[in-house]
Amino acid sequence: MLTGIEEVDWASLGHAYGPADDVPELLRGLASADPAERETALDGMYGAVHHQGDVYDSTLACIPFLLELVADPGVQDRGCIVELLTSIGGIELDDDEELDELGSDDEEFIPAANYAMAAAAIAAGADVFLGLVSDPDPEVRLAAPCALASLHPEPVRVLSLLRERLTVERDTEVRLALVAAVGRIALRHASLRAETVDWLDWLARAAQDPGLRLAALAQRARCAPGDIPEDVVPWVTGLLEEIRTSVSRPAVPGTERTATPTLIGQVRELLEEHAAGRPAPWTEELLRTLHTALDDRVDDRIALILAQLRSPDWGQRSDAIWLCGGLIRVWRGRYEEVVRLVGAQLQDPEPRLREAATSFLERLFELGAPAADALATRLAAGAGGAAGPGGAAQDTGQSPFVGRSGRDGALLALARAGDTRAVPLLARALEEAEVRRELLYAMDGLGPSAAMLAPLLRRRLAEVEFDERLYDRAAPLLYALAAVRGAQALPEVLRMLREAPANRRDWVREATLRTLAAFGPAAREAVPDMRRLLAADSAAVATAAARALWAAEGDRGDVLPALERWLRPGTSGADWCAAAQALGEIGPAAASAAPALRPGLVSRDLWVRVRSAAALWRVSGEASASLPVLLAAWEENRHARVDIAECLAEMGPAASGAQLAVLTELTRRRRHNAREGASGSHDIHLDEKLLTLCRAALARMERGAF
Repeated sequence: MLTGIEEVDWASLGHAYGPADDVPELLRGLASADPAERETALDGMYGAVHHQGDVYDSTLACIPFLLELVADPGVQDRGCIVELLTSIGGIELDDDEELDELGSDDEEFIPAANYAMAAAAIAAGADVFLGLVSDPDPEVRLAAPCALASLHPEPVRVLSLLRERLTVERDTEVRLALVAAVGRIALRHASLRAETVDWLDWLARAAQDPGLRLAALAQRARCAPGDIPEDVVPWVTGLLEEIRTSVSRPAVPGTERTATPTLIGQVRELLEEHAAGRPAPWTEELLRTLHTALDDRVDDRIALILAQLRSPDWGQRSDAIWLCGGLIRVWRGRYEEVVRLVGAQLQDPEPRLREAATSFLERLFELGAPAADALATRLAAGAGGAAGPGGAAQDTGQSPFVGRSGRDGALLALARAGDTRAVPLLARALEEAEVRRELLYAMDGLGPSAAMLAPLLRRRLAEVEFDERLYDRAAPLLYALAAVRGAQALPEVLRMLREAPANRRDWVREATLRTLAAFGPAAREAVPDMRRLLAADSAAVATAAARALWAAEGDRGDVLPALERWLRPGTSGADWCAAAQALGEIGPAAASAAPALRPGLVSRDLWVRVRSAAALWRVSGEASASLPVLLAAWEENRHARVDIAECLAEMGPAASGAQLAVLTELTRRRRHNAREGASGSHDIHLDEKLLTLCRAALARMERGAF
């Protein structure tokens, strides 16, 4: 085994962490009789030799030995090695032009060439995968179909083999893998697509196993998304019900493995935990494939999710929550009933379901309102007491914030929804030794009722030590004090402003000055400090001081010159934007600064243009100069639309030229900030804010037309 491994000059090859002289040990580890050694070696292969999908010269040198290991029936866990080879050889460049366009001296040439060489090397030995579809080890049979579909150079032969194998395979998950591989071949080879779609359509209707029919339907949708049957919702929900009633016992647990301190081991354990106790955990991936194919058919996707949320199977309800998380982050729609049903899961005895529901609701902000009663009930039960008037928890002296119960997540969701029943529970949270920082940032939507939190916030701020964690501890508290207008904490806030040590001092000062600005005239005692910091070298500090001074005194004498000094040639974009925003907040009283703002309208920096145009309107009311700049930026960068829409709503009839842009945004189904493969905790909130501002802007424009 591993013949010739010592003949390779591994030290001259490289991987993600330097010379590859440790690779022979990793390859031998893959063949070890010890499962912990095999898992550790596999983790090393992914972590160094195939780091984040990269292909190095050492990766190429490994391919013959990996193929040899796969072919040896005495090697255990060969399915994992098949998956590794599939990953190494399965990266598809768009076409050969990618290589042609790169010169041999280009730093990207070697990696691109490595991908192509890896695919060619594995394809040359891909016949080894043909025999694996009938291997005694189900894990090998599970991995083989994808390898064949991705790597074998004869797709017609593979397609025939996979379809033939389906007639004799008895393992459910392997059968699903066979169908998925058939769909993959159809996607990769257009000449085989029509025939394969017809076969998948037949299988979706004719197969006896409802799981197999669902898999075929999902792949059919994936291969022909423009031809998904109109009755897909009742079809899928019927199949899910068949699966629920036909698979009556939990999945058989796999072989016990020794835990290893590796990323591979952690992922495996998480997947096993996720599937534990579920009769058909594989339905989640099938439905994810189907949802991806349905894409912008949002109403159908919502209908599918609603059906799952009403299922007696907690696993289907859990899947629905995770699937809806992906849907609601990307697409606008009517989610009220979905949110209400997700909220109902908070009372379920299955902790994984409650955790999924809580995680989903945390990101909804105002869209979480339909689940507010369920959240309040959950929090009341967690506090060990009955719900009081309006569903608020009555004080029983027990903390609702102990352990990983998810109750702090439920409180965060309730607070972000703007429900005042969160206030007394936030007070309880502030009595704890540690407070989740997101709870402090959620206080700005709770209105006057949150004022009762100020004394508790003040006490916590007084306890913050001036060490290396000062900013991380103080900033959320300062934000919360600003949100609740806790001016009684002025002495503690001034302590932060005056005594902050050099480490991250400007950050602390900026956060403190923002809080003082929120206090308004109640912060007059801090005026000398504010005035002194107008001359700070940091634009963030100086402009924050100007805002605070204006809020405290309303005297523009020192404020306007301090801001205009950052509106000069050579000023960085971030500094210019900070000054422009501050001037805009002052409004007409800063009209004399309009000439200083005008150069920003033609800046190369889009955000400088947006901030300058908005500020110019707010200080001078000059729509003719501001509106064209705002509309151009609206089209150029969708992430600027929230700020622009806020200004358009203020402009009212003067922004009538933006009516078409606003109307178009309101008719879009995709969220303006949706990104592939990434999301932020505030994405949904920001998009809903954009829609609210657009509706307000349009209403003001239309009123001005009559």
